[in-house]
Amino acid sequence: MKVISLVMTSLTMAAITAAHSAQPQEHEMTDARASAGQSSSFQHAMAQAMRRMEEGMAISHSGDPDRDFAAMMIPHHQGAIDMAKAELEFGHDPVLRRLAQGIIVEQQQEIQVMQRQLDALKARASAASPSPHSPHHRSNPTKE
Repeated sequence: MKVISLVMTSLTMAAITAAHSAQPQEHEMTDARASAGQSSSFQHAMAQAMRRMEEGMAISHSGDPDRDFAAMMIPHHQGAIDMAKAELEFGHDPVLRRLAQGIIVEQQQEIQVMQRQLDALKARASAASPSPHSPHHRSNPTKE
């Protein structure tokens, strides 16, 4: 009788263990769902960064390579910043997280330089072209 009870207990424990290990644990399922949600959120953040960058880079060219370069590189750098922020929010690798931090700092500084130069180039171009109210502007040019 004692042997049968021991066998029954062993079989019951084996069945419970098998059933328990065959089903994913609740915390494993939660981790998997969180990971899938993070992956989806990361992909969304990266797609938004790319969309904003591409829209910002689609400029009407001015004919001045310096102005066009700065005008296109500012949104390009901002896209890199946005992507680096997504890495910091969702990434785990310490080397890539440190790189992302550096990208944010350096690209922000470069954006400031390019924005100042772009503003200066636009101001120079405005000063160089005669306005309609300028005495040098001819609204009705005559043959000389």
